[in-house]
Amino acid sequence: MKKKKEGEKIRSSAKFKSKKTKLRNKKSKSGSGKVKKRVGKIKKDKVEKEGGSVEKVKPGIESLDNKKNIKIKEDLEVKKEKGILGLKEVSTGSIFSKTKPKLKNIERVSTGISNLDSITEKGFEKNSTNLIIGSSGSGKSIFGVQFLIEGIEKKENCMFISFEEGKETFYQNLKKLGWDLEKLEKQDKFYFLEYTPKKVKIMLDEGGGIIESLVLRKKITRIVIDSLTSFILLFNDELKQRESTLSLFNLLKGWDCTSLLTYEGDNLKEDKLKSKILEFESDSIIALYFLRNKNERKRYLEVLKMRATNHSKKIHEFSIGKKGILLSKKVFSGELR
Repeated sequence: MKKKKEGEKIRSSAKFKSKKTKLRNKKSKSGSGKVKKRVGKIKKDKVEKEGGSVEKVKPGIESLDNKKNIKIKEDLEVKKEKGILGLKEVSTGSIFSKTKPKLKNIERVSTGISNLDSITEKGFEKNSTNLIIGSSGSGKSIFGVQFLIEGIEKKENCMFISFEEGKETFYQNLKKLGWDLEKLEKQDKFYFLEYTPKKVKIMLDEGGGIIESLVLRKKITRIVIDSLTSFILLFNDELKQRESTLSLFNLLKGWDCTSLLTYEGDNLKEDKLKSKILEFESDSIIALYFLRNKNERKRYLEVLKMRATNHSKKIHEFSIGKKGILLSKKVFSGELR
């Protein structure tokens, strides 16, 4: 009996010890969880103090500890510097998308020559200064008047400034093409100014003078100056030539007009324009050629330059008829000489 009672005591003691051990282990695990939670909170606080973030850096990627977050942030910074992210940027461990800047639409002004508009993205840029270069008889003046007639048909006020040809002769010659400029002048739609190059020089010294007053008062939107050659020849000194030409261009740009200036020269024989400032300051340059082809002369047009325009790089044949310049759609495949 004594042995039996002692056996029961031993079993009872073993059960008690087992329960006590389980309870101790349970408390230990519970305590350990609290410690882990506390350590996690300390890590989170530390990450935020160091400029990191435990939020999502980008979809599908989470920073679970400070080291991982800093690594992702550093990788993104490297990509940003190398331009891999394009228009995205990193800020406090996050990516914010930037919208692409919209390209400004360029407002265009028709040249008055339909096929030329089609190869120059609908004509000249509004308020630009454009140069027509060609030899004598190539059609520069006709090009200029046709540009103004187009404006008049669109209810714009236009001005032609002649440095060489007188009004009466000019009007008679263009009437043969069907343009009654005298009638348009009486209707206050067209203005013709006969100016000597010396007068233009005085105008520049005055900062615009009578011409500027007329342009602003009559709200002129298109101007043709024919021709710059006479004006440039006034100056023997190259520096004064450049300064005066630049002053003229700046004056025209200040009037908010689309301007067209003619210049007499042979682009095939001259590698560069006599006045380089013309080449640099012009927003576009169109060359007209009047060349002998076997037993007859033919006319050709080439767009040498036009800013912000995907223009034709080919040479096109044209003719002059009752409606002015008619540009062929055919591309000239030969060699000009």
